[in-house]
Amino acid sequence: QAQLVESGGGLVQAGGSLTLSCAASGSIFGINAMTWYRQAPGKQRELVATIRSDGSTNYADSVKGRFTISRANVRNTVYLQMNSLKPEDTAVYYCNVAYGRQMLWGQGTQVTVSS
Repeated sequence: QAQLVESGGGLVQAGGSLTLSCAASGSIFGINAMTWYRQAPGKQRELVATIRSDGSTNYADSVKGRFTISRANVRNTVYLQMNSLKPEDTAVYYCNVAYGRQMLWGQGTQVTVSS
């Protein structure tokens, strides 16, 4: 069964860094894109960063220059390096993988940035 396992969340002070990881396992073939979303309390889920099969990336304006998305193709793992974190980055971060005509979500990992 296909699944995503996320890790790397936690509590960090403003200005600090965290790296999130999301490993895809099971019957997942032909990945089109791997994306990180986040959802803060009382807010809608928003796209943070995406990396496509051709290596191209997109970022939300709010994280450009601070976050970097990357992928280890051999292990179908996607990373989100988060630098210069701000309190407004506090949210549950979700990994999403689009493959074929399917989409898979991770369970989410909490990131809390204290001021």
